[in-house]
Amino acid sequence: MRWALPAGRAGFATLVAFYAVLVALCLATLVAAGDLNFGRNPWDNLLKTVGDFARPSFLDVWFGPERLEYRSDDGTVLRVENRREVEATFLAAVGRATWVTFQIATLGSLLAALMALPLAMLVARNLRAPRPLAWAAKGVLDLSRAVHTLVFGLILVGIVGLGPTAGVLAIALHSMGTYGKLFAESIESLDMAAVDAVRATGAGEAQVFFHGVWPSVLPQFVSHHLYVWEFNIRDSTILGLIGAGGLGLLISEAVSLFQWSRLATLLIVVVALVMAFDALSRRIREVLL
Repeated sequence: MRWALPAGRAGFATLVAFYAVLVALCLATLVAAGDLNFGRNPWDNLLKTVGDFARPSFLDVWFGPERLEYRSDDGTVLRVENRREVEATFLAAVGRATWVTFQIATLGSLLAALMALPLAMLVARNLRAPRPLAWAAKGVLDLSRAVHTLVFGLILVGIVGLGPTAGVLAIALHSMGTYGKLFAESIESLDMAAVDAVRATGAGEAQVFFHGVWPSVLPQFVSHHLYVWEFNIRDSTILGLIGAGGLGLLISEAVSLFQWSRLATLLIVVVALVMAFDALSRRIREVLL
């Protein structure tokens, strides 16, 4: 027996009530287990963290001390460094890591799109692929979306080793599911009259796709690709946490050493990278669409 919601406002009110109960249950179980707390001295920790973030480390390139002494408790000089030179070296490493992150996102997104396209054609119901193949393709895409990029990354680091290759493959395997779903929905939204007209001429399946389907869905495919590519730029920044290289490795080091000023610099770079790509992709979509 199929369960159905009431129509209209009653149905919406039922969903809201169910959601409220679910939220209350989550809160109640966390409180009962004693897991809903803010630790010791949360305000002091917050103020200290905000203070560190308020002065990103890249400012030391211009304003840092040229002779910074590190002393032991008895006053003995342990080390002397020029903060401007040290931070300039760090910024050079950030530049290289940013390029690696962009490479991972770009190559992983392209590989995912190429793998997803034939699966999307099988899943799209209006192309009438054989049902066993459609089910198998849908299962692959669902599995791909269900497994997080980091999980794929952990598995692939164990297979191919540390480095960007594991990151590219992790991005590709997870994004393949997203691309497949978006591509299939674009194909299903087609006006099938043009497709049937091409098929009526006796064209083969490849000809039907390239003459009846491809011209109509290409703008949507490009838009989907740009969106997922932008998302993967953000996603690839954390793959360094598991050894895939890029900005994530520097972020992991900064967090491990509580270097919040350097973390602030890295987050500024991430935000700037995403904003720049978002502006570029929006312009491309305006031209194509």
